[in-house]
Amino acid sequence: MAIKKMNTKEGIKAPKNNLGALLGAAFIMATSAIGPGFLTQTATFTAEFAASFAFVILVSVILDIGAQVNVWRVIGVSGMRGQDIANKVVPGLGYVVAILVALGGLAFNIGNIGGAALGLNVLLGMDVKIAAIICGIIGSIIFLSKDAGPVVDRFTKILGGLMIIIVAYVAFVTKPPVGEAIFRSVAPENFKGLIFPTITLLGGTVGGYITFAGGHRLIDAGITGKENLKEITKGSIMGIVIASIMRIFLFLAVLGVVAKGFKLDPSNPAASAFQHGAGMIGYKFFGIVLLSAGITSVVGAAYTSVSFLKTLHPTIERNEKNWIIGFIVASTAIMAILGKPAKLLILAGSLNGLILPITIGVILLAARRKDIVGDYKHPTWLLVFGLLIVIIAGYAGANALKNMQMLVH
Repeated sequence: MAIKKMNTKEGIKAPKNNLGALLGAAFIMATSAIGPGFLTQTATFTAEFAASFAFVILVSVILDIGAQVNVWRVIGVSGMRGQDIANKVVPGLGYVVAILVALGGLAFNIGNIGGAALGLNVLLGMDVKIAAIICGIIGSIIFLSKDAGPVVDRFTKILGGLMIIIVAYVAFVTKPPVGEAIFRSVAPENFKGLIFPTITLLGGTVGGYITFAGGHRLIDAGITGKENLKEITKGSIMGIVIASIMRIFLFLAVLGVVAKGFKLDPSNPAASAFQHGAGMIGYKFFGIVLLSAGITSVVGAAYTSVSFLKTLHPTIERNEKNWIIGFIVASTAIMAILGKPAKLLILAGSLNGLILPITIGVILLAARRKDIVGDYKHPTWLLVFGLLIVIIAGYAGANALKNMQMLVH
């Protein structure tokens, strides 16, 4: 990507007015998380747990902030990408992580292309395979710009904002029981039953490539070094806040429908919620949200996955934009040929479940390494917070292994 290179070892002085870059990094992280799976997941769990799902959202937001602040601070202060940090902590581990993240990103991107195509289908009645090709072309065009970084920032900010506005409107129309949702956020029913969705949301919001999307974007934007620590932390929290606002509005929109006794279509719960809640205009609005969620996730997954692969060979770094476009083209081709690669998506979820405890664990080890972070002192409370996330993510990883075994048999 044609982004100005800056030497992190000489100490980077970020421009005074870097709010745009911080927002861009926050939005690329948030919109990477807000994909088609995010919409389906939130609608499905809301239909199952009703107002008590508010508790899951609250807990997952707290855990998400802990994961992101740990990752962004270490990446930001060191000026090193996740795979380079992993190689420093355990020689060779970075290459393994890079390949796992890229494989998971590719598999998810197939689903993202499919989701974006379904959005076009809802809006225009277009054949899904043709729509997939169009969405792949749109995603690729973004990276044809000479200076693609700012283009990615603007694209994710505009579509991310559009999604939030539309979902907020539907949430207003459905008139959900907000008081009950607030009460259940601290006093849920069926507490044990909420453990699985909490782990699922954690993996879906900070799993795999998503954890590193914003941090890697900050490196490319030149916002690194100890002197930028406050802004790096601010960016990490902004990313989670943006994704969480979207999650809360979507939860409320669906809760308003479920609370009135409507049964959601299990094949497309989010679409049926929008249709029940706001009629045909709600259904068309869902098409816009799904298209936006799919396309922005395609951009985020391709950008971040290739940012991991850059370590493998200098050729990849020199031709980064071409690799990103190739990544999107490959995802689009597989989607157009296979249609609905369900097994690939299950495998992607499994890979993310395995990657998260490794990547967070590596970041925690790196946080106290002077050859990585210099004289920066990582707060003890963040280390403890991070350790808790590693334990939770490790449990999710064990379940991921079961999923992978099911795929083999």
